[in-house]
Amino acid sequence: MRSWFLFSSTLVLIFATMTLIVPVAAQNSKRTDEETKASYDAHKGDFDYLLGDWELTAHSKQYGDFHGLWSAVRLADGGQILDEYRIVGDKGETYYSTTTVRAYNGVLDRWELISMDKETGLQNFGTGHREGAEMRIEQKFGEMSPHPSLWRIRYHDIQMDRFLWTADRSTDDGKTWEADFQRIEARRIGPARTIGPLSSTKLPSEASTHEKERR
Repeated sequence: MRSWFLFSSTLVLIFATMTLIVPVAAQNSKRTDEETKASYDAHKGDFDYLLGDWELTAHSKQYGDFHGLWSAVRLADGGQILDEYRIVGDKGETYYSTTTVRAYNGVLDRWELISMDKETGLQNFGTGHREGAEMRIEQKFGEMSPHPSLWRIRYHDIQMDRFLWTADRSTDDGKTWEADFQRIEARRIGPARTIGPLSSTKLPSEASTHEKERR
C-alpha cells in the first residue's frame, strides 16, 4: 500500500510539473517573428561593454590571487560574442584558458552562453539577462568534473575602461550559496572590434568570371 501511495504521489507531482512547463513552452512558441526581432534588437548590445582586450586581477576563495587576460569580439552577424578568458603567470605562461560563445535568444528573451574547454568539449551552459546597469548570469561550471558547481555572476560598476565581476558559488545545486566566491577587476588595454565573415560572399567561379570581364 505504501509503495502504491508513493507511486501515485510521484505521478501527481510529474503531472503538476508538466502542467507548469507546457504553458510556458506554448507561450514561447507563440511569440511572433516581430516580437522575437524586437527582443533581439533591444538586447543585442547588452555585452558591448565587454568587446575589446582586458587585463584582469582577481581573487578566488579556492585559488587565491591571480591575473590574466580577457578578449572579446563581435561576430559578423552582430548579435553574437566570442570571448577568450586566459589565466597567465608572471612570465606569460598560460595556466588556464577557455573560450565562450554568447548569443541572444529572442524567443526565450535571454542570453545563452556555452564554453569550449580543451579536451572536455562544450560545457558550462549558462543564461543571462540585463538588470538595470548590471548583467546577471547563472552558469554551471565543471560539468565534466567530479564536482560541478552553480555560479551566480554579476557584471557591475561597468565603465568604458573598467568593470567588476563578482560570483557566488553553490556546490549543492542552489540550495546554499557561498557569497563573493570569486571577484575580478578588469581594465581595458585594447579597443572593441568585430570579426568579419569567415567565408567569401562570392563563389570562386564568380570571382574568376569577374576577373575575366575586367581583362
